[in-house]
Amino acid sequence: MARAENKETVSAAMRNIAGIARLLRKQKGWSQEELGQRIGFTGSAVSAMETCAQPASDHMLVGLERELGAGSGIFERAREDVRNDKYPKQFKDFALLEQRAVVLSMYETFVVSGLFQTADYARALIGGGYPPLPEARVSELVEARMARKALFDREPTALIELILDEGVLLRTFGSQAVMREQLVHLTELAQCRNVTLQVMPLDRGQRGEHAGERGSMTLLETSDHDHLVYLEVHEESVLISDPAKVSMRAQRYAKIRAQALGPDESLGLIKRLVGEKQ
Repeated sequence: MARAENKETVSAAMRNIAGIARLLRKQKGWSQEELGQRIGFTGSAVSAMETCAQPASDHMLVGLERELGAGSGIFERAREDVRNDKYPKQFKDFALLEQRAVVLSMYETFVVSGLFQTADYARALIGGGYPPLPEARVSELVEARMARKALFDREPTALIELILDEGVLLRTFGSQAVMREQLVHLTELAQCRNVTLQVMPLDRGQRGEHAGERGSMTLLETSDHDHLVYLEVHEESVLISDPAKVSMRAQRYAKIRAQALGPDESLGLIKRLVGEKQ
């Protein structure tokens, strides 16, 4: 539902898009209802977008580009800006880097990495957090998270690696059905040529040292071949670029990778867990 308070907090990018859409619609002589019919939305939804009461969704921007863009690409280019506006403040800078990464290496200890989440898993996770968020904001965050998946199919191809603590696979968010769907999704992604998925077994600590005991982290290599580390906890984040600090964490990540199950063994474990949830 459109919210009046959005008008006060909407970004400059969204205000510009709303104004351009309204101008181009009027130039074509279309009512809000007519434009809505052409792009698969109600006239009320178009009105909410034009008045900034409800930011345009990614799907709406695709329709606006088709019906109003006239090949200019103006709404297509806006998709990235608008999508980035929806991310939490602490994630925005990293989100732009993630979209352009050539190598992304992640270690997660509590939940499935956002890039690998299904929509239902993400909704259960975001909607169940504290303090509770309005449903509209939950939907907005889920949509933004799902849009990140474009990285899997981007050209040039990004190399993506995820190491999950085994506890992540056993911890249910939403329901057993939601978790089973999430596990199936992991098995599908694990078989993509540009993806490597490994599992850190629960008994690693019992069998010796555990390099991942200090928590989750993400290593990123940019298109300019700069190496960065991203850390986030309790709505606070830090992006590390100092070479010595990045190197230390890269060495730790390499040890985590070595201590984890291999890709084939990890895939077999996840498939067994899928079977147990049938």
